[in-house]
Amino acid sequence: MMRRQEISDAVSPLGWRLVLGAVYTEVLTPDLAAGAAVAAAVAETAGPQAPGHLNLDIRADRVVIRLRSADGVTAQDIALARRISDALAERGAVTAPGGVSVQAIEVAIDAIDIPAVRPFWQAVTGYVDEAGPSDLSGGLVDPAGRGPALWFQQMDVPRPQRNRIHLDVDVPHDEAAARIETALAAGGTLLSDKEAPAFWVLADAEGNEVCVCTWQGRD
Repeated sequence: MMRRQEISDAVSPLGWRLVLGAVYTEVLTPDLAAGAAVAAAVAETAGPQAPGHLNLDIRADRVVIRLRSADGVTAQDIALARRISDALAERGAVTAPGGVSVQAIEVAIDAIDIPAVRPFWQAVTGYVDEAGPSDLSGGLVDPAGRGPALWFQQMDVPRPQRNRIHLDVDVPHDEAAARIETALAAGGTLLSDKEAPAFWVLADAEGNEVCVCTWQGRD
């Protein structure tokens, strides 16, 4: 299994970013028709490798491309990212991370007894286990790839003085500082950077917490 640093070093020069166990890029397009053409070119480039590796999100102004296999991000995914970037460059398209489009959101739930609460959340959301190794460590994902992931944070004792559910916002490693700066300028407070660069803990003006997360510091 490749280390996160290896993955990031391999895909960053191609205009891709590692976020929450997958590599992402996007191509800006003038309209949906152009986006559909980009998506078709990507699918054609991936060929028989597409199933189990490639996901595409076609929007009005961009195509978001995601690569990940059941074994996490592998050398095969990195080679495919390179082929996709090269093929799109021949069409005059540029692969580059665009900020919010390549971020991933987790809802983190504090629990004393994770096996007791996890089945409830799986049932009520219709979520499934993420296949293979995952940065979620026992979390749940939307099988349709639309909703935020669920992650369960192990607690030793109840913590009634703060909210028991918080958001984790996973961003490209080179965008974390700007995201934090913007959040602080908007009235937030930095509660802890003890685990940085894996994550920083911030709070809004009333103490509700959120973590800004990256892949760094996790290998």
